[in-house]
Amino acid sequence: MAVIPVELAGRPYDVLVGRGLTDDVGGLAAQFLRKQTVAVAADVNARRHHGDRLARSLTAAGKQIAWFDVASGEQSKSWEELQRLTAWLLELEVERGDHVFALGGGVVGDLTGFACSILKRGCGFVQMPTTLLAQVDSSVGGKTAINTATGKNLIGAFHQPSLVLADTDSLKTLPAREMRAGYAEVIKYGILGDRAFFDWCENNGSRVVGGEDDALESAVSQSVAAKARIVAQDERETSGVRALLNLGHTFGHALEAETGYCDTLLHGEAVALGMVLAARYSARLGLISAPDAERVTAAIASAGLPTAVAAAGVSCRGTRLVDHMRHDKKMDAGTLPFILLRSIGAAFIARDVSLHDVAAFMDEQLAGT
Repeated sequence: MAVIPVELAGRPYDVLVGRGLTDDVGGLAAQFLRKQTVAVAADVNARRHHGDRLARSLTAAGKQIAWFDVASGEQSKSWEELQRLTAWLLELEVERGDHVFALGGGVVGDLTGFACSILKRGCGFVQMPTTLLAQVDSSVGGKTAINTATGKNLIGAFHQPSLVLADTDSLKTLPAREMRAGYAEVIKYGILGDRAFFDWCENNGSRVVGGEDDALESAVSQSVAAKARIVAQDERETSGVRALLNLGHTFGHALEAETGYCDTLLHGEAVALGMVLAARYSARLGLISAPDAERVTAAIASAGLPTAVAAAGVSCRGTRLVDHMRHDKKMDAGTLPFILLRSIGAAFIARDVSLHDVAAFMDEQLAGT
């Protein structure tokens, strides 16, 4: 088991990565089990696959579970589901000193974390991510949110978990498509800030997506360590360091908005395609070489992830995608920063990008040119 500390002033916590952690939650999270009844918000599929293991562990510790089921999919990150969850927690008499457990992927983690941030002005929560994407990204760092008709993650709060238990055994039940989508967030850490890790991903990506134990634990641990370093420097994304984690997201969120935040394009797939677009746009601006942009594209394609806009089910004008970008929460004084590349492993924030030029670029990509 790997233990990765997230060093925040006065509020440090650990991310535990390894096999079989769900079977020992009663021991690993003992300090967060104040009451006999433990509140667990769970993705319905995660509960089906892992609920019995969690229940056995907590029963052995003298605890019982109160379950709150969350339907799979981005539609659950809604006002309605937030209201339903907070009402349930109040009915359960959850107190500020209690901890709610989130079992599932990024949707459950975001929803539960946001509910805990506002319940009685803040209670604790423990993340138990069961998808690759959640283990390497959304479960770490304290960003919690719901979606609205205007855009993704526009209503939310920074609220750090008290503990993250990333059980790599839980990834064995994931469909291949979900593993590929999660891998996009793994290789992102190499592309944005670690050329050696990108090289490792090129050589081991198929083993990660294929679920090989040693490759999985290494990929998750290295990704979490990279994110922990960035979050420790810039918890609330005020200095610009943490913004680098948004590589691929400005393009990706626009594509998700256009496809309706549905299974047509999973979040990880959108991020993968967004990174390809960021690399190609960087090459268009002369920031990186065309071969480097194509190397990024090839590495992402080798994992079975989309690299062409049309193939992702998007067919519209570039101006429409730019309109989606204008609703991005990172807009500041009418300017939208983009995360671009100076080289593989060296991302930076570009604050002078012309959205008119981005629209023209997207028209070229939609046309396949």
